[in-house]
Amino acid sequence: MRVVFDYRPALRARSGVGEYVHQAARAFALRFPDDRLTLFTSSWRDRPAPNLAADIAGARVSDHRVPVSILNAAWHWLESPPVEFLTGEPYDVAFSPHPLLLPSRRAARVVMIHDLDFMSHPERTHREIRRDYPRLAKSHARRAARVVVPSEYTAREVVQRLGVARERVAVCSPGVPDWRDPVRPFARDGYILFMGTLERRKNLGALLAAYGRLIAMRPDAPTLVLAGQARDDAREDLDALSRAPLAGRVEHIGYVPPDDRQKVYAGARALVLPSFDEGFGMPVLEAMSLGIPVVVSDRGALPEVAGDAAVVVPPDDVQAIASALDRVSRDDALAESLAARGMERARRFTWTSTADALHGVFAAIVP
Repeated sequence: MRVVFDYRPALRARSGVGEYVHQAARAFALRFPDDRLTLFTSSWRDRPAPNLAADIAGARVSDHRVPVSILNAAWHWLESPPVEFLTGEPYDVAFSPHPLLLPSRRAARVVMIHDLDFMSHPERTHREIRRDYPRLAKSHARRAARVVVPSEYTAREVVQRLGVARERVAVCSPGVPDWRDPVRPFARDGYILFMGTLERRKNLGALLAAYGRLIAMRPDAPTLVLAGQARDDAREDLDALSRAPLAGRVEHIGYVPPDDRQKVYAGARALVLPSFDEGFGMPVLEAMSLGIPVVVSDRGALPEVAGDAAVVVPPDDVQAIASALDRVSRDDALAESLAARGMERARRFTWTSTADALHGVFAAIVP
């Protein structure tokens, strides 16, 4: 098969969608070397990594300097120009790792919907996502040859809210990173870690309020470390880090590149992700794979991903979040049990399985 991936989400900060498309493409190229894989990239400023072709061995990188905003406007609303025109290559499958179709002359087109929070709460999104996704996602999903999702939760959402037949929705979950260093037990005296983009959907305000209650109850409670790029809507919450009771107790370290993530995880006693909605929750899987106890909300796909390997709390119950953080940071027996269950559960998720699932989807729609 001749397959083109829209690789643009991985050009800058590789978190969420960007990490998925990079790792899925890498596993796909390794698993199916006889297929011809092209990575389409385009941006006025952001260039693909110099070692991208070597990292994703066998893939062709088709890089262009069309600004993202201009290309998105043309692709989303005019559905032109076709990707073949830009790359000079024909394709059997055009894979878009986001909800809107990749324009193509003849290729079967596949979209990926990670979650539908952009429809429920467009105010939490930004730029082209806020402008285009809520208006176009339903039409594009219904016209796509297949819709790929990361979880059964998102599959149900796509069927119920977008009206896509279940047999046209395929779950292709992400996998565990190929960690370079040996996996060690969680850091008993480590910090509480939040990993992910700091935005309204992640429920940062409730987390900080809960942590404030925790240190009021236990002045010796672990430090809270926030790892991730901050969106504009998180600035008000981050301003609280300079005031009592959080001043000196919470550290925002910013975006963590993929090669540095294991080191950040290794210093953690526990991970917390109290999001209002997640289509999967990759930091939860990453933490579990390293034997780090996790606290998650009872919303979205988080209970599905974590299973019995997490403390699950309502995201709008500040006291419940504080109590959960207190338990996992104080109770060694609980932390050890969660860590063991998490590591066992994480073994089910591999990028090879992701590549196999994607290849199966593509093969089913190519004549």
